[in-house]
Amino acid sequence: MTTGRPAVFFDRDGTLNEEVEFLTVPEQMRLIPGAGRAVRAVNENGFLALVISNQSGIARGLFTEADLIPIHAKFRQELGASGARIDRIYYCPHHPTTGIPPYRADCDCRKPRPGMLRRAEEEMGVDLSRSYVIGDRIGDVLAGRNAGAKGILVLTGYGTSSIAECREQGVVPDYIAPSVAEAVNFILNERKGVPTENV
Repeated sequence: MTTGRPAVFFDRDGTLNEEVEFLTVPEQMRLIPGAGRAVRAVNENGFLALVISNQSGIARGLFTEADLIPIHAKFRQELGASGARIDRIYYCPHHPTTGIPPYRADCDCRKPRPGMLRRAEEEMGVDLSRSYVIGDRIGDVLAGRNAGAKGILVLTGYGTSSIAECREQGVVPDYIAPSVAEAVNFILNERKGVPTENV
């Protein structure tokens, strides 16, 4: 039986790039320091580097799916300047109660549901049991858990306020990291069997 490939699933806004309430134009795209190096380290260590992002601004009518094309082109370009590569970007354009059909929908892809990870499992041959989700919200941690992967919370973006939410809901991330760079270091150390002290 062939084993699938492990992946690191990155949330986009607040994890790899600076949080903007709704990022609608490429000019708002600014990477968090160290993000490029972190993704490159994932590339160099045998993981797929994938993005999973809730983009309910589409359902809300703030921007369109077509508007994401130049935004993601800038995103890839910025990462590429550090020698980093994202293997695929998945996004959920839906919202369960806001917007108009087909985007107002109770879908299976909006985090914390695991639909985007399951899609990557099917399309990219991802072994979810050996994979990680890195994000700044409780929904990222839970999306990983719901798919059988590990969930890491970063303290950039909404991460600091998400700690309280995790405590209130009894959700314990597998690791809490100051930023995506430290989150990736934890993953690589865990793979080598090196213990990393949590923050």
